[in-house]
Amino acid sequence: MQLTEIKPMMDQVKRQINKVIVGKEQVIDQLLVSLLASRHVLLEDVPGTGKTLLAKTLATAIDCDFNRIQFTPDLLPSDVIGVTIFHQHKGEFEFQKGPIFTNILLADEINRATPRTQSSLLEGMEEKQVTVDGKTYQLDEPFLVIATQNPIESQGTFPLPEAQLDRFFIKVNLGYPDKNEGIEILKRFRQEQPLTSLASVISRDDLIKAQQVFTDVEVDDAIFQYIIEIADVTRHHEDIVIGLSPRGTQALLRAAQALAVIRGRTFVTPDDVKMIAPAVIEHRLVYSPMIGRSEDGVTSIVDQILQRVEVPTENFKGNRG
Repeated sequence: MQLTEIKPMMDQVKRQINKVIVGKEQVIDQLLVSLLASRHVLLEDVPGTGKTLLAKTLATAIDCDFNRIQFTPDLLPSDVIGVTIFHQHKGEFEFQKGPIFTNILLADEINRATPRTQSSLLEGMEEKQVTVDGKTYQLDEPFLVIATQNPIESQGTFPLPEAQLDRFFIKVNLGYPDKNEGIEILKRFRQEQPLTSLASVISRDDLIKAQQVFTDVEVDDAIFQYIIEIADVTRHHEDIVIGLSPRGTQALLRAAQALAVIRGRTFVTPDDVKMIAPAVIEHRLVYSPMIGRSEDGVTSIVDQILQRVEVPTENFKGNRG
């Protein structure tokens, strides 16, 4: 597969998603970036904004297996990864696979489960394998976890620790629709659920091929420098306790590459980095208690960081000819 073949594929997926989801073009692009990069995404916003619907719509548009787990406080790790059962009539143990053995896994309201159950996802997310009773089982390709959580609820929830948040490639906030989008939502869902008539538009094999070649996109030295400059500012910012890690800089590069390909280019621009940076780095930073848990405060700090770093311009364009 060629790089230029990926954009038409992603455009097909986007058109299918747009049949169900009204607006949210930037959010959809961020979700497609995670899909192409074969990395996991955390959808966070208040109840009723369409987090679960968006995840289901993406899964339906792709010819892949899909499982959904409703995370609750009584959910056990075995309910996620599976359990070994002894069959008396066979006289042997047999592993019963859990819902994690799929291509796209929706972990709904992940912060409602206990830390022990949350952690059952980590090996699969990081290494695409599951270990049970000393035996390792490989997960199928592609494998994508889409987790949702509501930021406003604290009773009966277990916030994800920083180390676990870092496993998510990007964090996406949907936000409320504007007035015109709200009217369109009412009209679209007035009689039936559009998702029921949605069809798959790309195959699993084509998606895997795209995931294998998208990193061939060209990256100028100025882009590497730009990403490191952003990371350096986060590490010395007065309102940030722990800045962007090397793993975070790798994620930012990978996301920018995926976004460039989705936009139909064979090279990364500074705009790709700047556009995707908030979704990649916001949840990876540890902030000073002085700014509290305000989402606006966090967003403002990330905006400040991006404004402080000089964007490559003339030299970058010159290298492009």
